Amino acid sequence: MEKFKRKVFYLGGFDPRGVRFYHQLYRDQAARHAALTGDSLAVSARRAGAAGSTVSAAWTVDNDAAGTQTDYEYLRWEDLVGKVWIRNPLKLAWRSIATYVGHGRFMQFKRMKALRPGPVLTICYPPFLAVMIPLLFALIPALLLWTVLPFWAAALVGVGVSALLSGRWLNKLVVPWLLRFIHYHHRLAAGGPGAALDERLDAFAQRIADELDGPWDEILFVTHSAGTILGMSVMRRLFDRRGDGVPAHFAMVGLGQVVPVVALRTDARWYHADLSALADKPFRYVDLSFPPDGAAYFNVNPLLLVADRHAARVDMLSPRFHLFYEPENYHGGWSNKYEAHFDYLRVGDRLSPVDFISLTAGRRRLDESIAAFRTIP
Repeated sequence: MEKFKRKVFYLGGFDPRGVRFYHQLYRDQAARHAALTGDSLAVSARRAGAAGSTVSAAWTVDNDAAGTQTDYEYLRWEDLVGKVWIRNPLKLAWRSIATYVGHGRFMQFKRMKALRPGPVLTICYPPFLAVMIPLLFALIPALLLWTVLPFWAAALVGVGVSALLSGRWLNKLVVPWLLRFIHYHHRLAAGGPGAALDERLDAFAQRIADELDGPWDEILFVTHSAGTILGMSVMRRLFDRRGDGVPAHFAMVGLGQVVPVVALRTDARWYHADLSALADKPFRYVDLSFPPDGAAYFNVNPLLLVADRHAARVDMLSPRFHLFYEPENYHGGWSNKYEAHFDYLRVGDRLSPVDFISLTAGRRRLDESIAAFRTIP
């Protein structure tokens, strides 16, 4: 019997970890999926994508029990992320000042809060904690030791304690990562993608266009986190290349969608033009964003951020991770915000019809997966 052939394009978030990390993550989650279903998934080694290794990497996923074969293509931009990834904490602090001045001038915080209050807190708490945590770690021991030591000595000890402990706590609360993420998207909103990223987005759109008429039963363009922002620009470019539109078996999937981070900046006119251009384009879009994920915009349709209508067929869903994890494995709470944002790419303790492996290598088509998910009470 001929296999069901699926083509997946994956565009990830603002992460300098590249294809090696995500290929291994896919292999690990495929093994978890196999343990839950009994369907053995064979994930091949990585290879260069059709447009070259700088644009994409690829691997094949064979699910013989389900009769499916997936050609998975990882769209690469981690090299561009690495070039702007700020490692020096003092430089990051300095750049963050300009970032929040820019957000104060151009971000529509009132509208953002009306859409989802959680991401407003996620944007605003990093600079507060970046100041308060080092200050408290310095101040508390300094004041305690001042009773037995000269002020200068107590202050030096406090600074030393703060230097030793602050970084660990800030990393636990993902403050440095969020500051880098927010700074990058401040620059992206204000200045546009720039020549290198602009060229890469064109290459991504061309790769998808090249496969739309290929021998595939289903084509999925899956975006995650910051990739959901860039994904809308890729879609605009894809339609520019396809005057006749996209086939019915193509769909875009957004995981942990964060489009308002750029779309709600009044100075991001280039991005508003991309979103506006999609208003009258018919295509399938599925958004899976989890309400407790403080970075994601659950139930916020990105196609309505700059337009009052759209021609796309849209489903807005929560993946409801809490139903599919045991309590001890569920990524809840402040200290797990970063991990929770990656649960979109994982398989839980119980199988979900819309977990990442089920969508990209499972036996159901996308719409069948969503229909099965909707039956879960």
